[in-house]
Amino acid sequence: MPSIFTKIINGEIPCYKIAEDENFFAFLDINPNAKGHTLCIPKKEVDKITDLDEETYLGLMQFSRKVAKAIESAIDCQRVGITVIGLEVPHAHVHLIPLNGMGDATFQHKVTLEQHEFEAIAEKIRLKL
Repeated sequence: MPSIFTKIINGEIPCYKIAEDENFFAFLDINPNAKGHTLCIPKKEVDKITDLDEETYLGLMQFSRKVAKAIESAIDCQRVGITVIGLEVPHAHVHLIPLNGMGDATFQHKVTLEQHEFEAIAEKIRLKL
């Protein structure tokens, strides 16, 4: 059964897309730690990041770096944190989280955004790519 992320890639579930290429996809997390919290995923559905083949793993990191730089330019933050946890969805993914304090990286404090805010944030980041 396809993961929720595969369904997002296939357009079966809507998302706030940030970037896409032949192998990777980035979109805003709908339960974000901070404004601009983005997920980068390989289009190839693999459960654990350590199970990705080396080429896909390195490609995901390069893609994530590019998106992180756009987030850092678009969102007021001290830096963009990069984390891989992988317990929530069985599809390898990288969290890019705008950080202004350590609390932004704990996954215990979430921000609530309206649809128009998600759309504006996504557009702002896309323009920096």
